[in-house]
Amino acid sequence: MEEIQSQSDLYRSSSSSASSPTSRVPSSHFFYVRKPGSLRQPISFEDSPEWEDTTDIDVRMEDEAGGGGDSINDATATPISPSLSKINSGSMASPPVPEGGGGVVVRKIAGASIAWKDLTVTMKGKRKYSDKVVKSSNGYAFPGTMTVIMGPAKSGKSTLLRALAGRLPPSAKMYGEVFVNGSKSHMPYGSYGFVERETQLIGSLTVREFLYYSALLQLPGFLFQKRSVVEDAIQAMSLSDYANKLIGGHCYMKGLRSGERRRVSIARELVMRPHILFIDEPLYHLDSVSALLMMVTLKKLASMGCTLVFTIYQSSTEVFGLFDRICLLSNGNTLFFGETLACLQHFSNAGFPCPIMQSPSDHFLRAINTDFDRIIAMCKNWQDDNGDFSAVNMDTAVAIRTLEATYKSSADADSVETMILKLTEREGTQLKSKGKAGAATRVAVLTWRSLLVMSREWNYYWLRLILYMILTLCIGTLYSGLGHSLSSVATRVAAVFVFVSFASLLGIAGIPSLFKEIKIYRSEASNQHSGAFVFLLGQFLGSIPFLFLMSISSSLVFYFMVGLRDDFSLLMYFVLNFFMCLLVNEGLMLSIACIWRDVYWSTLTLISVHVIMMLSAGHFRIRNALPKPVWTYPFVYISFHTYSIEGLLENEYLGEVFAVGEVRSISGYQAIRGDYQISPDTNSKWRNMLVLLAMAFGYRLLVYVLLRFGLNKNVSGRLLLCHRKNNSSR
Repeated sequence: MEEIQSQSDLYRSSSSSASSPTSRVPSSHFFYVRKPGSLRQPISFEDSPEWEDTTDIDVRMEDEAGGGGDSINDATATPISPSLSKINSGSMASPPVPEGGGGVVVRKIAGASIAWKDLTVTMKGKRKYSDKVVKSSNGYAFPGTMTVIMGPAKSGKSTLLRALAGRLPPSAKMYGEVFVNGSKSHMPYGSYGFVERETQLIGSLTVREFLYYSALLQLPGFLFQKRSVVEDAIQAMSLSDYANKLIGGHCYMKGLRSGERRRVSIARELVMRPHILFIDEPLYHLDSVSALLMMVTLKKLASMGCTLVFTIYQSSTEVFGLFDRICLLSNGNTLFFGETLACLQHFSNAGFPCPIMQSPSDHFLRAINTDFDRIIAMCKNWQDDNGDFSAVNMDTAVAIRTLEATYKSSADADSVETMILKLTEREGTQLKSKGKAGAATRVAVLTWRSLLVMSREWNYYWLRLILYMILTLCIGTLYSGLGHSLSSVATRVAAVFVFVSFASLLGIAGIPSLFKEIKIYRSEASNQHSGAFVFLLGQFLGSIPFLFLMSISSSLVFYFMVGLRDDFSLLMYFVLNFFMCLLVNEGLMLSIACIWRDVYWSTLTLISVHVIMMLSAGHFRIRNALPKPVWTYPFVYISFHTYSIEGLLENEYLGEVFAVGEVRSISGYQAIRGDYQISPDTNSKWRNMLVLLAMAFGYRLLVYVLLRFGLNKNVSGRLLLCHRKNNSSR
């Protein structure tokens, strides 16, 4: 304790000297406060306000339908933060809250209370010295308030947020209790929303289109009802001016800035009108202006009745003034929970007052972030014009221990336990599921959305169509004028082989777009807006028109330029065969993309696979002559090039007769068997077609397994399973 006291004195003296001139009162007598009175008064710094020991603070909230129930009203009559005096949450000044534009009245949202008691989360390998990521955390959040979880990097902020939302990965174990409206029951679908740190949006849709399709995927009911909730979400997130603008986000497509894009991702969760909204880093990658606008918008959302719980790394002074409660973490330990102003008083009581002209969040993180020790160690011999390089010379480990010990022995910690006890004494209104859109509806919505997106973005299929046409024209001009003589058989086989193989290889250009679709699926499936089956079926149906367009356009150019047999039925088989080849190739690319989840490695793998398929397709060497252990089994039988080329050559040469001299003739099968191995059966080409169709569905079945069971551990049914496991472990 002597070491802690000496370090505290050093901290107070250094921070005072570094933050204010000698002629002024030391910074230990300055506190960041918001003046009582109007909500629209500016934030200011005042000299040493008077803090009394205990005062009852009444916090009143409307009991919305389906909200916190009687337990909330009873609980909020108890003291919230005994260290506060003459200050309550209603008198805390904040920037003006924007009103809904256009005369649209946004409906209230029925919030819900959430409380957590002795919450501990362990994950193997997450920490260097301990598996505990969150350690015995206590806290609560009320409807109509913003509760922020703050701390340095790797302090357990996101883990705590995911634990409250029931979205921990299967490798994590949770101990303790989480109560929603006083009940331990899990939060059903639609009762809460969760916004990830990085959310995948669809840049080729407008804001209104994106939210409308999201509403169609999430909500049951009629279309006009979904349009109304979309407009409510747009108004709630102050997106009226951007509703008809493309989201964008690509180098070739201008769109919204990062702040507006972040608000769109939050609005997507608001279409369900959740009681509780969890947001992981709402200010992620935002500048100061966008961050302030974001927090003012969230403050307006909270004023509508929604319960907001989110994480944040640090904030400006203006943003800090909007918070209602703060949960301060460091290395999984709770250093403080309570009102934001009480947190400033807590730091002052522990010997770390906030210097004047410094953001409170910066001050908090400076005191508890161990990374600053490295900076001080590097620059300990360096002096600037004002003296020491750092205004805080105290060891952060000592500061963390001091703050934790001060909080555990303070009246603030006791008031938190009292509030949690009040909230859990009696169960309130049970949250109910709001229902889901049917599977058929989701498939129809995803199909139509895929068609719209694919038609607007040129790198989906339009680029591949151009590449296919260029390739076909090159092959057509290279192999034009072959004629139908016996001597042209080998060259014609080569033309078909080059067309099928190179066209399949060029399909790799669609890998980035497939990755984008998979990311969108994962983003939607994480909140149960979509599923593996409906995603695959919607993507499959949406891609059929574009793949068929590429098939028929390329096939017609190749067929007539090379001069294949002039028969309509043979031409249609050629088109269908190549269409099936494209379907199989699309499924193969989806499978590789799901396995690697990286563009570089997926592209490299696909190129290698296509090269092996080309070598084993039977053109460079007759299939009967290939080494059986490796090339025949399994490469020949898993190569869709083999079945496609064999079917096309059977379509061209079976039934054909070639004259040898003036009196002798041979069949097409006899003419080609020296250059390529085909079957003499006239129905063989249809069997090859069926094999291609089976491979197309087989690859998509593999993708379904990968998405549903292998690579998608935090979505859909796994959410409830993980929650039940956590409850049983307690």
